[in-house]
This record gives sequence, structure tokens and C-alpha cells, in this order.
Amino acid sequence: MNITMTEIAVVKNEVDKKKDTSWGKDISIIELNEEYAGGLEGLQDFSHVIIIYYLDKAKYEKEKHLKRRAQNREDMPLVGIFSQRGKDRPNQIGMTAVSVVSVDERTLTVRGLDAIDGTPVLDIKPYYPMYDLKEGATVPEWVEELMKGYF
Repeated sequence: MNITMTEIAVVKNEVDKKKDTSWGKDISIIELNEEYAGGLEGLQDFSHVIIIYYLDKAKYEKEKHLKRRAQNREDMPLVGIFSQRGKDRPNQIGMTAVSVVSVDERTLTVRGLDAIDGTPVLDIKPYYPMYDLKEGATVPEWVEELMKGYF
């Protein structure tokens, strides 16, 4: 089955190359395509949104990425690609919950988006705690270590 998607917006920021850490303070502007002007109306009332984007610079290589250590760190366990949030995935889809900084007719400014300048955006969804926050959710200890200082 072929699935076709079209970008609705593009990321504008100061990040010009792929990186694995320190995304938490980065500010990005998501600039909507003209045809979606007005589609952000009401989003200014949310503190967070979920950005779904196409990792157009990522490249999945089965031998290298199917099982790997997060961020290629030796102190991380060897785990499968679906147990981590690495950028080099079978389908180049990224998803991040971010803080809303400001909203206007065609631009959404956010903090904490782990996408580089020029990344195509596929969708924007409001963060609903009743859907997106799961009480009692757990992660392995290595994830806690990996994320120290990330945000």
C-alpha cells in the first residue's frame, strides 16, 4: 500500500544539522502553507501541541538502525528501533509534544521541537491531557538516564 501525504507547513529555526540532544530550549516557527491560513485559530488557548513531521534528512539502514544503542551511547542498552525515538526509522515520521510560545494567522512558534530548519510538517494536533497523558506510565531506567538535561 502506498500512502501519500503533503506537507502543511515548514519548520523555521536556527538548527541546520541533525543532532541528538539539547532540543529543549530551541525555538521554532512553524509556517503554514497559505492554503491553511486560519487553521491555527484557537490554538493560542493551548499550552502544548503535538507536531508530526517528516524526517526528510533521516535515512534508515536496517543493518545499522534496526537494533542500536540510543544516541549511539555505549552506556545505553542495545534495543530495537521501535523501543526508542531515534530519527533514522523505517518510516521517517517524527512526533514531538512542544510548548506553545505564540500563534498567529499562519505561524505557530514553539519550544522544544526536535526538527531542523526546513523540515516538512505533516500535522499539528492540540495536546489533550485526557488523551495524551497516561497516569502510571513507565519507561526503562535507561530512558531516564538518556533524557537527563534534554529539556
